[in-house]
Amino acid sequence: MSALTLKVALELTVQALGVGRGIHASPLTVAVLDSGGHLLALQREDGASLLRPSIAIGKAWGAIALGKGSRLLALDAQQRPAFFAALNGMGQSDVVPAPGGVLIRDESGQVVGAIGISGDTSDIDEQCAISAVEALGLRADAGVVA
Repeated sequence: MSALTLKVALELTVQALGVGRGIHASPLTVAVLDSGGHLLALQREDGASLLRPSIAIGKAWGAIALGKGSRLLALDAQQRPAFFAALNGMGQSDVVPAPGGVLIRDESGQVVGAIGISGDTSDIDEQCAISAVEALGLRADAGVVA
């Protein structure tokens, strides 16, 4: 896969929301961006709060823009808060350095996009994102520290 298609992006949102319902997560919002950071799909469950779409996009955007999952971005932000404060407003979206933004890699390891989820705890958001990506036979790169 050289590019993330709309069909795959929509399936990722369906998978992620399904995982969320399966574990009784709070209402989720799922954003899928292509490798250029362009929004392909956004779904917001009933009951998800007002800022959830912006947060989900910001998690995915940060992963794409900086080339690493948002779990690592959260660690970076703790060490370099001024740098992360400066990032916001520089790109087409704000960077949200919290787990739940996952790079989507194809079978060869090439980044084809990112998924960002917001609505529950960051760990649950990330779990839903990883599960959705892996369910489609793609590789999830959440920036997990080994």
